[in-house]
This record gives sequence, C-alpha cells and structure tokens, in this order.
Amino acid sequence: MTSSHHYLAIDLGAESGRAMHATLADGRLSIEEIHRFINLPVRVPDGFHWDALHQWSEIKAGMAVAARSGLKYSSIGLDTWGVDFGLLDRNGALLGNPFYYRDARTDGMIEESLKRLTREQIFTKTGAQFSSFNTLNQLLSMALDKSPFFEIAEVLLTMPDLFNYWMSGVVANEFTNATTTQCLNPLTHDWDRDVLAAMDIPARLFRPVINPGTVLGQLLPNVAADTGLKDVSVVAPACHDTGSAVVAVPMQNSDCAWISSGTWSIIGAEVPEPNLSEKALAYNFANEGSVFGAWRLLKNVVGLWIVQECRRYWKKHGEDLNYTELTQMAEEAKPFLAVIDPDNDLFIYPGRMPEKIQEYCAETGQAVPQTKGEILRVVLESLALKYRFVFGRLEELVGKHLNPIHIIGGGSQNRLLNQFTADSTGRTVVTGPVEATAVGNVLMQAIALGHLGSLAEARALVRASCDVETYQPGNPAQWDQAYSTLLDLIK
Repeated sequence: MTSSHHYLAIDLGAESGRAMHATLADGRLSIEEIHRFINLPVRVPDGFHWDALHQWSEIKAGMAVAARSGLKYSSIGLDTWGVDFGLLDRNGALLGNPFYYRDARTDGMIEESLKRLTREQIFTKTGAQFSSFNTLNQLLSMALDKSPFFEIAEVLLTMPDLFNYWMSGVVANEFTNATTTQCLNPLTHDWDRDVLAAMDIPARLFRPVINPGTVLGQLLPNVAADTGLKDVSVVAPACHDTGSAVVAVPMQNSDCAWISSGTWSIIGAEVPEPNLSEKALAYNFANEGSVFGAWRLLKNVVGLWIVQECRRYWKKHGEDLNYTELTQMAEEAKPFLAVIDPDNDLFIYPGRMPEKIQEYCAETGQAVPQTKGEILRVVLESLALKYRFVFGRLEELVGKHLNPIHIIGGGSQNRLLNQFTADSTGRTVVTGPVEATAVGNVLMQAIALGHLGSLAEARALVRASCDVETYQPGNPAQWDQAYSTLLDLIK
C-alpha cells in the first residue's frame, strides 16, 4: 500500500460530538480529533429534546476545520447513538427538535405495547431488547397522545439518517441503526408492518433500508459551499455508533466478547444470525445488525453515565473534578463497601446521582458510601459485577466459552474499571482502541471505496495500528462474595 487516503469521521455521542481526521497509508491507520463540541439535551415545557440545529452547525464546523487543512478527503461518514429520530414533512423540513431518549414520555410504554402484542410476538418480529426508550415506544407515546406530527409527517429518519440526508440529499434508513428501533424485522430486513399497525404507527413514515458501507453520493453543493469541503463522497458506515465500534474490535476469531464502554456499557458477541430464542427473550438481549451479514447479540448496561452524572452533580455544587481525579479517588477508597444494580430505574434519569446511590444503599440495608471516592468505587465495582452477570448469560446464549473480553471506546481508558472487569469475570481483558467508533466508521468508508478489501483486512489494520493493553484476573474470593450481593439485589 503506497498511496494514502484521507477520511473524515463524524462521531456524535450522547454527551459530546467530534470530527476525526484519519489517514490510511503504508499499511497503518492514524486518526486524530480535529473538532469537539458539547452535545447535551435541552429541557423545554414538553420535555427533553436534542438541539439538532446546533448539532448540524457543529458537524459543519468540523468539516470546515478539515477543509482548512488543505488535504484531499476521499469521504465523510457519520455515526450516532440509536433509537432517537426526526420527522420530516412533505417538503423535507424537520418537524420540531427530536426528543431525547431519556425523556419521561416513554414511561409505561412497554406495558402499553404489551396490551397490543405479547412480549413473544414483539421479540420474534423485531429481535430487540425491551427498553422504555426504544423508537417503538417513543412512537407509541405519540400515537396515544394523538400527535399532530403523525398527520403531517412524511418521513422518519433516525439521527444519523437525518444528518446523512442533510449532507447528501438521500432519504434512507441505514440498517445497523434501524435494528435499534424495535420496528425492523431481523429475518426480512424490512420494517415489520404488523408491529407498526398494532401500535397505530403509520408505516408510510419508514423508508428503504440500506446496508452499512453504502456510498450515498457527493456532499451537497450548499454544504460544500458552507464548509469549503469539496468533491467528497458521503458514505453511510455502520451508522449506529456501537455498530461502528465493533468493526474496530481487533478480534482474531469469533470466540471472544466485547464491551463498548462509554455512557452505556454494551456487552455482546458477533454472531452469524439473530438469536430469537425464548432464552434470549427471557434474558432481554438484543439482536442488532452488524456489517457483512453478521449480527451483534448484546445487552445494554447503564455504564459510565452514572459517573458522568456524579461529576455533573459535584461540578454544579462547586467542585470541577476531571475523570482522572475521580478514578484516583475511587482507587484509594475502601473496597466492597456496597453494591448497586446500575440498571435500577433510580439511576436511569439525570440529577442527584450521588444522593441516589446513597439512598439505594441505605434502602437495601448496606453500608452507605460517604466520600466521593467511596461512591465512585461502589459504582465501578458494581459495573464490573453487572458485566459478569450479563457475560454469563451471553456465554449461555452463544453456547461457548468466550475469552478474551475486548473493551473498546472511551471507557477503556478507565484502567481501574478494566482491572475490575478482569477480576469480576475471571477473563483476560484486552483494551483498545480508545477511538473504536471513529476507527470503525473510517474502516467502513475505506471498504466502501475499495481502499480495503474485507473486514478481516480492516481488523488486521487495527491490530497493526492501535495500542492495546492486557489485564489478567485476580482476587476471585472477594468478587464472588460481592457477586452474591448483586444477585440478591436483582432477584
């Protein structure tokens, strides 16, 4: 490989967004952040929304930074979180700001959906994990409220589809993100009209499903004029951020698991086909689309969101501590003071997070952490214990021993949690790449344009280009005792 290629990856997360410049040259991939911005929901009288116009202006600001470099970019690709969406009218205009998935409008919607179809019917037809914030439940809440948007909307676009439309003019739903909606049939790869009809959701809103790695066309002239980024192809990578991240897992065979660690901890394995078994339903696992016909069998665990919320709370009260300082406090704190279930409803919504942790520990008859370090250590130990719980069920579903566990994404920088994960699960943990989502985004762009020949070649490139770190398990007795406490809490 003698020629070099340049790519721009837009990675939009639920806390921040960034533009990443990548170069593929001499058998190695290099990547660097060139623009970052805060991405937070905004509360108005009808609930929490995303500020889509702010997001779009920052995405274009990232393009402008890339253009000023003078480099010739081959393509641009964008990924975001799943489930959230915008609605367009017949003229292609966005109808209102998209709702934030943690908005309370979906409270009780799982129970409402089960009045219309059984849990088994919904799972068999969608393969999705039951979560209150799924697109299906967001739309069901609109149907129950008789939203006027349903009368005037013509198109539903998930968040990456919306930005792809604004970049390329192409109206389509990308496959990996579509599989997070609980509206897509995993066997037909098309929208399930039966589920939509049962929930009074207009099927006309949904557009054709395109595969990850689709070249959508050239950047629209108005976007090129605004940013200075010209003659650039728009590629739909794996547009769901976890889908992109898993592309970058430096696995050498399928007998491994992975954790995409960030605001959410997403624990899963790559499998050849969706698992729609009764046990997968009972364990509330999700089947999400991957690339080249594979699937991601996974389960979401509330992840470093809890730490992020603690940090926001302390900052609001006058102490602005960075994550390195917070982790150091946790490392120095007393171990195994108490255990929380990170997925308890108490921790789903923003606000008062340290107080909520203390309340939970008191209500469950445990020691109550007092210092910041104690609170954070309880959180990190509890995350590792919940990983063990989910990981055991994952191995049961795939029917084989999974080792190592690859931890990818921004959360892989938390070395204390990495070691706790190895200790708790009894498995070797391999971390990296940190920028897995952006790397996977770029890899799919390169494959789409013919600069890489296969997924195997792309993952070999990751192994050659990115530093990884290995953690070995230890201290099993104390972790076993703490795990028993967790099991008692989630019975």
